[in-house]
Amino acid sequence: MSEDVPIFSAQDALIAVMVAVSVSDESIRTSELVTIEGIVDHLPVFSGYDVDRLPRVSRTVFDLFEEEDGLDALFGLVRQALPARLFETAYALACDVAAADGRLLESELRFLEEIRHELAIDRLHGAAIERGARARHMTL
Repeated sequence: MSEDVPIFSAQDALIAVMVAVSVSDESIRTSELVTIEGIVDHLPVFSGYDVDRLPRVSRTVFDLFEEEDGLDALFGLVRQALPARLFETAYALACDVAAADGRLLESELRFLEEIRHELAIDRLHGAAIERGARARHMTL
């Protein structure tokens, strides 16, 4: 990646976390993309967000995943851009994207654990967020 790492807005950081959890299993599923789109279109935290930034943020995540220390850099960008009060929001959005396809692969579970650690999400709060995502994505 080039030396000029883009500065993320808080909204960019939330999107970066969602994209990262989607690619954590080395495959982006349509259901995950639809979930990200729905989240951006409907949640108040994305009010006024310029959706034309999505490809740039996504490309940054893809590029960082190719670098040796890219994950550390990604979490650095996210922590720099996000106010701490939105760390649980980022984790909740990541859980929703991970649950969108109806299954959680080991790589996604490990990545969610890494997000919890990097954003200092309390274990009990993390479990509650995970349970909420599971409940929202149940099928008949």
